[in-house]
Amino acid sequence: MTEKAMTKKGMAEKVVVIYSGGMDSFTVLNRALADNKEVYALSFDYGQRHVKELECASNVCKSLEINHKVIDISSINQLLAGSSLTDDIDIPEGHYESENMKSTVVPNRNMILLSLAVGYAVSVGASQVYYGAHSGDHAIYPDCRPEFVQKMNDVCQIANYESVEIFSPYLEVNKTAILADGLRMGLDYSNTWTCYNGRTKACGKCGSCQERLEAFSENKMVDPIAYE
Repeated sequence: MTEKAMTKKGMAEKVVVIYSGGMDSFTVLNRALADNKEVYALSFDYGQRHVKELECASNVCKSLEINHKVIDISSINQLLAGSSLTDDIDIPEGHYESENMKSTVVPNRNMILLSLAVGYAVSVGASQVYYGAHSGDHAIYPDCRPEFVQKMNDVCQIANYESVEIFSPYLEVNKTAILADGLRMGLDYSNTWTCYNGRTKACGKCGSCQERLEAFSENKMVDPIAYE
């Protein structure tokens, strides 16, 4: 790294990015970099069957040469039962707005992940936690809705001696708009994994795949990953 680059990095504001390895968090990660932040990427293994996304996250962070931690919190599944993402329950097919997609909710997941990310932010001197909630998740996931994010942000201002802001750059827009921003940044989405089934190829049928495919279609682009 050149002296000029080191100086620029040293002056940059530190932020923690919750980075799953999916297309939304991949865009958020790169948005933080585009905002000239010094990024500390944080990924969680919570026992999700689509753990393949963590491989994508690791590969991207290595290529970008940014700080990255993958934290194993899978033991919490002894407490958080009933989600098709972590339990032996079939992944539902259909759009996110379908009632059956509620089986993909992991109880209290984002409150737990945000709390850990805020603790990490305090420990490294970061002022913000970037979080990829968006409007396409509002119908099914209560912990992606604006009122949840606002309340969490309020708490994180007073939970420590150092206040940390929960920043959700795409909170009010959908995946199509997120992808459009990523395409403007020239991002390669072959480096992401979205499917809730952790197989070799994406299923194309779960809500996560359908929303991703819609986003590419509405942006008049072809998804670069392989589908069954």
